[in-house]
Amino acid sequence: MRLRNITGADTYIENSEYVVQDFKGQKGNWKEVFKNENPIHIEVGMGKGRFLMDLAALNPDINYVGIEMYSSVLLRAVQKMEENPLDNLRFIRMDAREIEDTFAEDEVDKIYLNFSDPWPKDRHAKRRLPSRQFLARFDKILVGDGKLEFKTDNRDLFDFAVEEVEPAGWKIDAITYDLHNDEVMVQGNIMTEYEERFSSKGNPIYKYIISR
Repeated sequence: MRLRNITGADTYIENSEYVVQDFKGQKGNWKEVFKNENPIHIEVGMGKGRFLMDLAALNPDINYVGIEMYSSVLLRAVQKMEENPLDNLRFIRMDAREIEDTFAEDEVDKIYLNFSDPWPKDRHAKRRLPSRQFLARFDKILVGDGKLEFKTDNRDLFDFAVEEVEPAGWKIDAITYDLHNDEVMVQGNIMTEYEERFSSKGNPIYKYIISR
């Protein structure tokens, strides 16, 4: 993924009250970050943050943590939060491979993956967020009855993701190959920036919900 570097993005993020800097130091203590006992939902690879901001605004009784690796992208989310602050949403700038060092066992109630980088080359398969390698990491932090929701417009990535579920020890609870025309699964759907763009072109959106 090629991203334009934005001068000053790192410094801006480091000084933002909405970005948790010592995220590994919060492992096991995220409810103290939010100062309540509400459930915690996370989005891995959140992009510019629209999806989580919409969710957080609709669900003040749920705490949300957005994870993004790239400063130039996270900067946009931080700027949006400054315009419309939300007490139940915080961000982390980190590589998703550090997730087990950031959240404790059973600390997360739900995980969202939206329009993740497909990493199309076979040798990069383990970098794909719905890979069995990442599902093993997510398994360590998710509560026993927790669920993971994945959306994409990339059919190859989705087919790969579906094939990874069973070998990783998970099971599919719900699946659709055309979300916006699925009367059941589209209910309550919150669109991301990418989803709005792709679906407006007539591209089908694929989604599954999985659990262990």
